[in-house]
Amino acid sequence: MRLAEVDGKGLLRRHGLAVPRSVLLGAGENPPAETASWPGFLLKAQILEGGRGKSGLIRRFDNAAGFRDARRLILATLDDADTPLLLEEAVPIMREIFVAVRVDGTQQGLDLLIAPEGGGNVEQSAKFARLPLTGKTTPEAIFPAIAKLFPRQIAARLARYAARLPEIARQEDLQLLEINPLALTADGSFIACDAKLVRDEAADFRHDPDEFPTSRTLAERAMTPLERSAHDLGFQLVETNGNVVLVTSGAGLAMMMMDLLADHGLAAASFMDNLRGAPDETMTERLTVARALAARPNIKAIVFQTVIASRSLAERVDALIAWIAAEPLPKPLFVGLAAGHAATRKMSTDEAVEKLRALGVAAFSDPVDLVKAVARAVR
Repeated sequence: MRLAEVDGKGLLRRHGLAVPRSVLLGAGENPPAETASWPGFLLKAQILEGGRGKSGLIRRFDNAAGFRDARRLILATLDDADTPLLLEEAVPIMREIFVAVRVDGTQQGLDLLIAPEGGGNVEQSAKFARLPLTGKTTPEAIFPAIAKLFPRQIAARLARYAARLPEIARQEDLQLLEINPLALTADGSFIACDAKLVRDEAADFRHDPDEFPTSRTLAERAMTPLERSAHDLGFQLVETNGNVVLVTSGAGLAMMMMDLLADHGLAAASFMDNLRGAPDETMTERLTVARALAARPNIKAIVFQTVIASRSLAERVDALIAWIAAEPLPKPLFVGLAAGHAATRKMSTDEAVEKLRALGVAAFSDPVDLVKAVARAVR
């Protein structure tokens, strides 16, 4: 779950980190009178996508009279008058810094990243300190790496600040905690001027379900009708720009199949994953959504890849055949089957493949052979 800036900064504030004064404005709302005395202003569109500054969705102005023009320019860019806007006090910045804690999927742990220059082009910076985090993070462990990038006095204060972030990420189940820019002010204070936070949705049960209302509303509004329907049916769907509808269960299998399709010049039009607390079996529901996706003119094929550990392969195949027979398919179907020993008590994988082929379904036990067949058919 990606947090909107207003919710991300609220989380940081709750943990005692300084953020600029701000007020969230809904459609048509004007700033409260007490903001008029601020020394400068930033108006920021609250959306879940990045690159707002480069897209004209962040506007700076010097006095309260500039609010109307800033709002008009932002909403004209978005073409959505309901987009919430964050009015924020402009902070006098002496130096911009980048600092982030992220999950390193390869090492299965957290990394701390610090760069001496923040802003929109931080990815192009050649100077980065990267520290794999194990156990409790202390300023003493951070200081030697960042002392090479900053004057010693700044490095010492920044090490104390950065040492707090990993524990916040752990407590809040964050996959990413990025502050860019972290402003260093003339009095030596650090203020988080922008924040990109992503929480692991699988950990939602540990947190207040009513937390982050702006982020939840934005995520709901960003869903397509089919994505919303899939969520109601018990699984997650992400529509993507592609020409092959991909039906899988689980993120790992979906990513593997997306890579295989891409290797053969194809692109998945869908990504499916499980939802926490959802029903154990949602195959029919996923296939129903796949049928709707496949009716679109840009779609060339449907790929159904399943991996079964202990459930009955025979029952899965029978359910698949019933779904195929219920209504003509708008595009060709290609089926991939993989099953563990416990799943093949009634029917082996080879028998399942032959049963489907006997009905005219292109079925395979090797996912590479499956994707190659799709590529030939599409070409």
